[in-house]
Amino acid sequence: MSVPAAAGTRTATTDPPVPSPRKARAPKLPWVLLVPTFVILGIITAYPVVRLVIMSFQEYTAAQLYGTPAEWIGFDNYVEVLTDPEFHGVILRSLGLMIVCVVLTMVLGTLVALLMMRLGKGMRTMVSVGLLLAWGMPALTATIVWGWIVDPNGILNYLLSVITGDDWSGHSWLANPISFLAVAAVIIVWGAVPFVCFTMYAGLTQIPGEVLEAAQLDGAGKVKTFRLIQIPFVTSIIAVLVVLSVIWDLRVFAQIYALQGMGGVAAENSTIGVYIYQTAFSSANYGLASAMGVILTIALMAISYVYIRRTVKEEGL
Repeated sequence: MSVPAAAGTRTATTDPPVPSPRKARAPKLPWVLLVPTFVILGIITAYPVVRLVIMSFQEYTAAQLYGTPAEWIGFDNYVEVLTDPEFHGVILRSLGLMIVCVVLTMVLGTLVALLMMRLGKGMRTMVSVGLLLAWGMPALTATIVWGWIVDPNGILNYLLSVITGDDWSGHSWLANPISFLAVAAVIIVWGAVPFVCFTMYAGLTQIPGEVLEAAQLDGAGKVKTFRLIQIPFVTSIIAVLVVLSVIWDLRVFAQIYALQGMGGVAAENSTIGVYIYQTAFSSANYGLASAMGVILTIALMAISYVYIRRTVKEEGL
């Protein structure tokens, strides 16, 4: 005989079993939509890189373009490149030009960004439009315009003749390797400053105004505020800009190649990008040029790793 439950008491019940959580499956649709992108990247990026590496281990000259089988020579191309004094000179010249351009670009870009912060809306708009015009101009077009300026009978020599009283007409700025690289540096920096300026301006304007006001109340001057307040706030931006500028300036091509067509000796002022091009298409030694290309690619990948690592760290991935 069952005993009835007392009033006000609850009968014991058994909770239904909780189903074990299943691992959520990643949706397949995004990966399916990315397949065309992967295929295109494989065609335009992966295949040329693989082909470049293969050719760097071959004796690949003009004869191979007409069907003659290429001979495998192992690391001979790399040994020849790395032991070539001319290649060493090209590397040093490229590094020197890169360092000068990166330093000038960062300094001038930051100074213009600070200037824009102090300008009124109208003047800031005019400066921004001018920077955008310089930034949007193709490198080859800009080089041609600057070539007219530094032409022996160009406006630069005319102005120097007027200012100094000496006759500068006929002076070639591209004949001397030092002045040639100086002109190239001016063109490169002129085209790169807008990007640095806009990026630094965007970063500096994100600094809270209360922080800057507190620094002023504490008696900090403009220089001290910039060094101790503003620079620490945009350190990550500066690091990214430096890495990108190093990559861009190390593989510069159009400015150097176009200036060489206007004057100067190519053997005395070629940078790594132009030197690889000349080795491949002027000397028809595609295997040797491929080895140089692989070395440059490895160097750029090592520099890019710094940029990617910082980006991933900032995103918390």
